Amino acid sequence: MMNLDTNLLSLAIWTPIVGGMLVLATGNDKKASMARVLALIVSLITFAITIPLYTRFDVATADMQFIEMVSWIPAFNINYALGIDGIALLLILLTSFTTIIVVISAWQVIQQNVAQYMAAFLIMEGMMIGVFSALDAMLFYVFWEGMLIPMFLIIGIWGGPNRIYASIKFFLYTLLGSLLMLVSLIYLYYQSGGSFSIADFQAVRIPLEAQILIFLAFFAAFAVKIPMFPVHTWLPDAHVEAPTGGSVVLAAIMLKMGAYGFIRFNLPVTPDASRELDWFIITLSLIAIVYIALVALVQSDMKKLIAYSSISHMGFVTLGLFVFNKMAIEGAIIQMISHGFISAAMFLCVGVLYDRVHSRQIKDYGGVANTMPTFAAFMMLFAMANAGLPGTSGFVGEFLVILGVFQVNAWYAILAATSLILGAAYTLWMYKRVIFGSIANDNVSTLKDVNSREILILVLLAATVLVMGLWPAPFLDVIHTSVDKLLLQTSIVKM
Repeated sequence: MMNLDTNLLSLAIWTPIVGGMLVLATGNDKKASMARVLALIVSLITFAITIPLYTRFDVATADMQFIEMVSWIPAFNINYALGIDGIALLLILLTSFTTIIVVISAWQVIQQNVAQYMAAFLIMEGMMIGVFSALDAMLFYVFWEGMLIPMFLIIGIWGGPNRIYASIKFFLYTLLGSLLMLVSLIYLYYQSGGSFSIADFQAVRIPLEAQILIFLAFFAAFAVKIPMFPVHTWLPDAHVEAPTGGSVVLAAIMLKMGAYGFIRFNLPVTPDASRELDWFIITLSLIAIVYIALVALVQSDMKKLIAYSSISHMGFVTLGLFVFNKMAIEGAIIQMISHGFISAAMFLCVGVLYDRVHSRQIKDYGGVANTMPTFAAFMMLFAMANAGLPGTSGFVGEFLVILGVFQVNAWYAILAATSLILGAAYTLWMYKRVIFGSIANDNVSTLKDVNSREILILVLLAATVLVMGLWPAPFLDVIHTSVDKLLLQTSIVKM
């Protein structure tokens, strides 16, 4: 009989997957309302299941918690092994919260193949929680690859005019990197004496030359997912063509999986190679922070601007992880969570405008505050958060990363800090041209302000952005010991 206390992770993984199958079974669009309600119920239940993971989490230990272990493929010693630390916990909560937002946001917008749309997001939610929970490398790989399929379908079916090109590009980029990761996992399996346990991978000592090759193979998989410069080109295409919900999940959760891979594999499994190649990651991160922010500055498409903004902000995450400083690593993790909320909010704001005007071009707007004052106020908050305004979640992660990096190298910190100026420039310039000024055209003059459903979504996201910005302690407390353990595994403790 299933013990709810010890099977919370399995419930969090399989509830949305099974629920997604049930939603899919509702069939055609004649039962669309049933599919919507069922999808919302399943997403709410999944979120409720993840809450006890936080309330019962022991912040005093760095050990994995809520562990589940069942033999899966005994011939190769592959196990259905689950467990989380503080870092995975925050990402799981982000995933379950974001799925609720996506389901509500699609309530009226998606009118065709509603059941299939909702099911794809629920199944993907379960897969993503599986990635963050897996303690067995092959189980991790199965979930990692499995989640690509729903996102591929979401972009390819409900996307824009160039959706086929964008979905295939997304799939090929992410799949090719993952194949190199699979080769590394098989090599580590033999090096660890026939085990796919990630903990066993972390315990085995490998020669530096082999570590560098493994590091680069993992890098190929995780850097594409983040995405890091110069393998970032798939992301703007995917965002522009994806429906609003697809963009939200891409930016809020899927980009974080690459950084999570670095935390779970590169740093602890190949610590010597991580030190040897830290300059490489730091250089690419700084290029992403500065250069991609400049690219964002010249965008005419709102979605593209926010997509490039995401790449720049994720540069803070990889920079923070590879300076081996406790404050910087904690800042990087907080930045991952914060960016999840802010990017979701920014893409949803663009979605609100697109649903009314059917254009993402900045030039097609102007004076929106005159007809949509409530929406303009919410978007102002999220724009400020995206620019790193103190008091919002966007400030906390970036500030901690800059402080931590400054302790290691002042020039790195100065370069990274330019992102605060550039971020304010491209975000507020977009906001000014879209929201302020006199009404630019007839489309804007007939706009109606946000409805109750849209207000609910924006209020939920505004609350998370403000709570995290004003009171980051609940987020920081759960990751302290996990970060200490990570630094110990890399054999460098620069504090």
